[in-house]
Amino acid sequence: MSSPRGQFSSKTGFILAASGSAVGLGNIWGFPTNAAENGGGAFVLIYFVLAFCLAYPALMAELIIGRHTRSNMVSALQKISTGEMARKVGKYTGFFGVIIATLILSFYSIVAGWMLAFLLEPLSTITGLSEVSDWLTEFGNTRNLIFSAVFMIFTTAVISAGVEQGIEKWSCRLMPSMLLLMVCLIVYVMFQEGALTGLKVYLLPDFRQIGDPQLIASAMGQAFFSLSLGVGTMLIYGSYLGPDENLPAMGAIVTLVDSSIAFLAGLLVLPALFVAQQQGVTIYSEAGNLIAGPDLIFQTLPALFHGMGAIGIPVGLVFFCLMTIAALTSSISMLEVPVSYTIENHRIGRPTSAWLIGTIIFIFSGFIVLNFDTLFNFTVTLTTEYSQPLLGLMLCIFATWVWHRDKMLAEIRSGYPQVEQSLFWKIWPSYVRFCCPALILLMFVQGVLN
Repeated sequence: MSSPRGQFSSKTGFILAASGSAVGLGNIWGFPTNAAENGGGAFVLIYFVLAFCLAYPALMAELIIGRHTRSNMVSALQKISTGEMARKVGKYTGFFGVIIATLILSFYSIVAGWMLAFLLEPLSTITGLSEVSDWLTEFGNTRNLIFSAVFMIFTTAVISAGVEQGIEKWSCRLMPSMLLLMVCLIVYVMFQEGALTGLKVYLLPDFRQIGDPQLIASAMGQAFFSLSLGVGTMLIYGSYLGPDENLPAMGAIVTLVDSSIAFLAGLLVLPALFVAQQQGVTIYSEAGNLIAGPDLIFQTLPALFHGMGAIGIPVGLVFFCLMTIAALTSSISMLEVPVSYTIENHRIGRPTSAWLIGTIIFIFSGFIVLNFDTLFNFTVTLTTEYSQPLLGLMLCIFATWVWHRDKMLAEIRSGYPQVEQSLFWKIWPSYVRFCCPALILLMFVQGVLN
């Protein structure tokens, strides 16, 4: 029986939910194009190294704090603090995390709404509704507001159902579906003309670039952001784990699954780009870089699908279904951050809290839509490039500088009795105490200077 607060009922449920939080839209289009622009296979190699050298240790800090405190981010950092000053800093850090998660979801729901619109476009094409098809694919405030609202309704409905019946149940449905769709698309794309060129760009390493600071910074950023670190999503998911779970093993599996799905995304997107080039689609920008971000998803790949003829309609449908699922698995974890705080600190029921917070986020989204040119890129930069690294830094500091080492060890030992003799315990505490903050600061400074 689950606890009144809510708890994952199985290891599989947690792994799929945590991996779903990590695998989002940026993972599917960001990782492949980063790889192509930064040495191909050399970037992939460095990314996997940094995923376990940087992202995994930071992930463990969140999971351990979360399970020990059984709280949202605001309360959790206060609970592990010993002095009055530390508790105040923990409280404000937690609040900042809740605010940043809310802001991330406010722009994320807009982009996810675009995915929903493009998902419906093939259906309108089949039925001959050309005007509807044009409306779905053209940028406009009305379209953006409607589909952002629809996406937030989906996300809020999942969160309002709770941990087991909402987050876990839907993650166990959506993640396997996403993997199946991705594999089917990879198999299809690999048989198209031009796919082999993209595969070579992706997998053949240019070892001359392996020591390039820009490559390392890009791989570090991708590894950090791909695991949703900093805003408390993994801390909260950790708080829903049972005391007998082996946290180091669970964190390693989540990191491996997330990295593997990012790798699979590269096997899909890079060959698809060069298939599009073979069909006359422009895949390089004027600066000579491969097209990335929204231009890739909403211009290059749709042009590829249209160039395929009749088969392009179902392929496009499957692709945007994949992207919508990826968006939803991430958004439910982000909404859980402010919802869990509202439930636990203000004693508001889960359904009421979920719909209230969902409505507030949609209002923020609407404000961004109506002031798109000014606010969209500003919000993305503020939250993902500046705030997440600083929050990740603070979580590492709280885990190893503020929290008592013996209490942290006892928490890990409850699910892993032999932890003191393990390589994990010999390396991880000192590594997170010194190396992770230094690496995160390096990444932050690199981002500011760029």
